[in-house]
Amino acid sequence: MLRLLGILVTVLCAIAATVLTFPGFFRVERIYPIAQIVSFRGILALVFAAAALLALLFAVARPIRAFALSLAIVAGLATVANVAVLSTRGGLGSDPLPAKTDASIRVMTWNTAGPATPPETIAKIAVAMDADIVALPETTIETGESVAIAMRDLGHRMWAHHASDPSTEWDAGSTTLLISPELGDYAVIESSLDGSSNTSTVPSAVAMPVSGEGPTVVAVHAVAPRPSYMRNWRDDLQWLADQCGNGNVIMAGDFNATVDHMAGLGLDGATLGHCTDAAAETGNGALGTWAADMPAILGAPIDHVMATRQWRATGSLVLRSLDDSGSDHRPLIVQYDPAG
Repeated sequence: MLRLLGILVTVLCAIAATVLTFPGFFRVERIYPIAQIVSFRGILALVFAAAALLALLFAVARPIRAFALSLAIVAGLATVANVAVLSTRGGLGSDPLPAKTDASIRVMTWNTAGPATPPETIAKIAVAMDADIVALPETTIETGESVAIAMRDLGHRMWAHHASDPSTEWDAGSTTLLISPELGDYAVIESSLDGSSNTSTVPSAVAMPVSGEGPTVVAVHAVAPRPSYMRNWRDDLQWLADQCGNGNVIMAGDFNATVDHMAGLGLDGATLGHCTDAAAETGNGALGTWAADMPAILGAPIDHVMATRQWRATGSLVLRSLDDSGSDHRPLIVQYDPAG
């Protein structure tokens, strides 16, 4: 009887480990609480590794040796599988961005956590990164304008745009987007401004070139997948996928989702809609952008920069030198070059 019970427990543990390691295969990646667990693959791998070691220690006891060894094998295989998934998405992010050409565009996203990050800090980083597009979730237009002024004083002009939702608490109720005048004139579309077509709870800003030439730029902020917001979160990811159609689109911001959560939402091999995740494409997709007080390899990569096939990501960088800047997110910078 005990032997049968041990086999049953081992099988159940193997099923649970497989589901957590490959949630997209079972189509449970956006279901609570699996969505929350798989956000932290680095931690998940450590937990499986610790479970394997613990099971090996219990294997010293002869009466439960077979059971403990079977659990150790399950946990060990899960550890290897999760490490393998992480390794396919990137390394430790030590490579710098490539040299910028006349045709290159640099995109930066940073959830500033409202007033936690001084405008001068944002401006200095954006100028140092030579950013042409800066997406700033949880940033008011007043702060965005201060950032633009500080960047202008540093010789780097930007135009400030935004979308806001007065019904949301103020720090998360505004998303600001800065765009270089060199990319042309941009305007946020009316549906982003009045909220008739937008992310559900915290606003995103969709800006289109006034001339009709150039990429549509989406500054993203999806709601966090808290238990009471799961449906809104799923709707947000679908809405973002819909924004990334066949046209020329660049998206950047706080998606509150990893690429695991986007399984099934990409088209023709893309990550989300027709957009492909730049960090995963350039070897930095395993580095967590949240929370900043955790080692990057253990954090959740929930901030993204994506683009349609008109653009080719040539480099990315997750900045870890600003972990004490005030925000709980890390900045992500991506360099794009025209694909054609």
